[in-house]
Amino acid sequence: MEVINRPIYLNHIVSLLDRGTMIILIGQRRVGKSFMLKQVQNWIQMNIPAANTLYISKELHAFSHITNADELYKYVDTRLSTEHKNYLLIDEVQDIAHYENALRSLQAEDRCQIIATGSNAYVFSSELSTRLAGRYIEIPIHSLTYREFLQFHKREDSDKSLQEYLRVGGLPGLCHYDISDESQVRDYLQGVYNTVMLRDVIARESIRNVSFIENLASFIADNIGKLVSTRNIANTMTSLGTKTSDVATASYLRFLCNAYIISTIQRYDIHGKRLFEQNYKYYFTDHGLRNLLCGFNLRGSIEKVIENVILLHLVVQGFRVAVGILRNAEIDFVATRGEKTIYLQATYLLASDETIRREFGNLQDIKDNYPKYVISMDPVSGELPEYPGIHHLHLREFLKTDL
Repeated sequence: MEVINRPIYLNHIVSLLDRGTMIILIGQRRVGKSFMLKQVQNWIQMNIPAANTLYISKELHAFSHITNADELYKYVDTRLSTEHKNYLLIDEVQDIAHYENALRSLQAEDRCQIIATGSNAYVFSSELSTRLAGRYIEIPIHSLTYREFLQFHKREDSDKSLQEYLRVGGLPGLCHYDISDESQVRDYLQGVYNTVMLRDVIARESIRNVSFIENLASFIADNIGKLVSTRNIANTMTSLGTKTSDVATASYLRFLCNAYIISTIQRYDIHGKRLFEQNYKYYFTDHGLRNLLCGFNLRGSIEKVIENVILLHLVVQGFRVAVGILRNAEIDFVATRGEKTIYLQATYLLASDETIRREFGNLQDIKDNYPKYVISMDPVSGELPEYPGIHHLHLREFLKTDL
């Protein structure tokens, strides 16, 4: 099977090798963590040919006998070289009970470089941070950006390709299917979604109220990009016939976030330079899964999907993203990376003077000199004379831009 390189991740991982810390690749199932681990293995074999590389995949039956920390340690211990560098690669490490005990010992012995993948944030926020605080680095692996989508699907950059990307999303496995056939796309995405929900949400969190977690995911899918509170969600779910509490709703939202199905962004006071702790926006880590739950007809929800892909583009480039609050106005995204800050507004079309005033005017009210963008799908882009200094880009151009 052809392995397509994703250099934005590979280069980062390679730069961290042999620095005394474990490297943990995190992300939702089927975003390409396993292939990324294979790419790292290939890089080691090509660039450090004398190295001893151990590869364990809990997705393969050949490693089904490794079920706990003791079995993991024994397997690795007997295969480490005393003469050459050792690299231990483990795929889906959370499927090994108490794996963190084995990794802690191997790390303390300084006998190998450990690189592992995992598909549930709880694993790393609790188990690893307790046992291995300060001794590992997380690298999030995301679904495909638009540029990667073009490469994986062998598409030319065009409005048609962008429409395909907005509709089917960026899970790498779709490159083996005919994405113009909605039934094939739906079947693949449904399989991925079922696996993630069953293994990383329902089974891991011992959920009994399965219908509630499924209805909650559908609710978030239909309301991505909206500022909502846990109480508002609970009240809405109750009004729809699923009685719940604020506490239960918060827990179930956390479960979905832990499985990397959804992500949250906070509100940021642009004038006060502070984050708010209440009311968040929720997005799907892959907009294809979002569309699966809401239907693949983007009519009526195109702006939600546009926001979702803009967020992905920012996050992949290393930005921390928040919702900007400016008096009584809102800025869709405030993105920061080191000392760099950019402000972005997203809309489908600048179809009226009111829309133009809202999108450009809100940015104009920010009294600093950081870059400001309005992203839309209008066929004509470029600055408007009445709003100097605000960049207007077509979504397709923005998604090809390194910020």
